[in-house]
Amino acid sequence: MSGIEGKVIAITGASSGIGEAAARELARRGARVVVGARRTERLEQLVARIEADGGIARQRALDVTRLDDVQAFVEFAREQFGRLDVIVNNAGVMPLSPLSALKIDEWNQMIDVNIRGVLHGIAAALPVMQAQGGGQIINVASTAGHRVWPSAAVYCATKHAVLAISEGLRQEHDTLRVTVVSPGVTTSELAETTSDAGIKAWLQDFRQVAIPAEAVARAIAYAVEQPDDVDVSEVIVRPAASAN
Repeated sequence: MSGIEGKVIAITGASSGIGEAAARELARRGARVVVGARRTERLEQLVARIEADGGIARQRALDVTRLDDVQAFVEFAREQFGRLDVIVNNAGVMPLSPLSALKIDEWNQMIDVNIRGVLHGIAAALPVMQAQGGGQIINVASTAGHRVWPSAAVYCATKHAVLAISEGLRQEHDTLRVTVVSPGVTTSELAETTSDAGIKAWLQDFRQVAIPAEAVARAIAYAVEQPDDVDVSEVIVRPAASAN
C-alpha cells in the first residue's frame, strides 16, 4: 500500500512533541493512527483533536520498557483496524549529566526507553509485518546518533544504537521498509527530563535555535508516503541555522 491514506500507523511516545505532531500530521493525510504513551489524559485530548478535524485515531496506555505492553499495543492496533502498516518508535528520554555524576538510574532509564523501547517495538511489529508480507518500521533517533557532546555520552550512545539496530534490521529484510528519522534540536519536552541544574542551563542556551515538532512530523510523513519499493533509510532534519 503506497501513500499514507488508509494506512494503519502506531506511534509510541505520542503524548507530546514529535509523537503528537506526527499523529496529527499522518491523520490529517488520511492515516488511521493508534497512539500510545503513559500519560493517557494527553492521549485522550490528542484523539479528540484528531477526530474533531475529521481524522481517525485510537489511544492506549503504553510503557515501551515492557515488551508485553508493546505487544498488546500492536495487537490493539490490529484489533481496531485489522492490520499494522507502520510503527513509529518515537518514545525517548534525555536526562543529561556528566558521567562523573554517576546518575546510574538515569543511564538505565535512557537504555530502557531509548534502546529497549525501540527493540520492543521491533519485536512486537516484525512478526505482524512478516505475516502481512510487508510494512515499515520508523525509528526516531537524533543528530546525537552522529556525534557526541560532553554530558550527553549515554544519550548519544543510545541514539547511535538506534542507528545500528535500524541498519541491521534493514539489511536482514527485503520486504520491510526501515527508516531512521534523526532530528536536530526540536521544540519538545525532551530537555525537561534533565535533572542536573548546570546541564539544564546549558541546554536552554543550546536549544535556543530549534525547529517545531511539526517539521519532524512532515519528515516522517515523507518517508511513509513513498512507494512500497522505496526505502528512505534515514532523514536528518535540523534547524537551518544550527551548527549541530
